[in-house]
Amino acid sequence: MHIEHHPLIAEFPEHRDTIHALKLENAHFSRLAADFEHIDKAVTRIENGEERTDAVTLENMKKQRLAVLDELYGMIRASVPA
Repeated sequence: MHIEHHPLIAEFPEHRDTIHALKLENAHFSRLAADFEHIDKAVTRIENGEERTDAVTLENMKKQRLAVLDELYGMIRASVPA
């Protein structure tokens, strides 16, 4: 089974404009978004069998990806007007 990479905008399509603005205006957000993309692509390559690693490393990468995604989502939510 082929697993697709999911860019940040695919995770939160309803926040496309906010994500774009934050990437331009907030260096920390932009860095975290780049980290998320890097980790997600690496996990996808491993899950698709293109690269190899042990189960513990893969699990840690998935946890790191989720932690970064949670932080990004918090920043997105904080910048959306109530």
